[in-house]
Amino acid sequence: MLPALSLGTFIRAVNDTERTRFEVLNGLKTIRSNFHHNKIYPDLSTLVELFEGLQSITQSADNLRAKAHRSVKEVNLEERKVIYDETPISDTDFEQIRDLILWALPLIQDAIEEGKTMFEFVDENLALEVVGILPSYLEEGYIFVPDNATSLLHVLKYEISIFTGANEKYRSLKTSVVKTLRQSPIVKPIQSMKLDLVREFPELPNPATYSFETDLEFPFQETILPVAKRRLLRHLFS
Repeated sequence: MLPALSLGTFIRAVNDTERTRFEVLNGLKTIRSNFHHNKIYPDLSTLVELFEGLQSITQSADNLRAKAHRSVKEVNLEERKVIYDETPISDTDFEQIRDLILWALPLIQDAIEEGKTMFEFVDENLALEVVGILPSYLEEGYIFVPDNATSLLHVLKYEISIFTGANEKYRSLKTSVVKTLRQSPIVKPIQSMKLDLVREFPELPNPATYSFETDLEFPFQETILPVAKRRLLRHLFS
């Protein structure tokens, strides 16, 4: 991810607003190029976080002023405090930052919409099926996800984790690779591969197991896997 597309760059833009505009345009151009090459993540999630952060700042002038005139001087680990250098910011500089954010927001939103359109396309072309009988315990299990671009089938273990944000709890799905198989006409049926997993990892005698299928040959790490993970989360908690 390019440094131009970070919250800090907008806040420090008083040093050279025109240069920052160029960096933002260049950063969005790179992200759109990734989208055109069917690579959705991590760019889409980064853009959404940036957009929400910039919106929050424009809705709170005091927040913008506070962030804009403070820089970290040192971190006191014993007292767990961050010590800042305070540098006054003029009204002119303040307005420059605000104008830059207001200029950038619609450009970022357009890029987000492009990424979301791609996400929805992949999601619609990704079929999810339950393998065997589902247990009552669904917080961990296995998923089979194809990588058609390299003719591989990835077997991954998943685990659900819950973390608490400012106002609510969030769920995330972590995955780790168990094995990677070469796709071929004589590959074992998914049900047989599930039985193999049970024999190899008896700590889950009847694991929740899901299989994804798609005809898309999109990049695995940047697109297929992250979309599959979000799809499974929706399925588990719908």
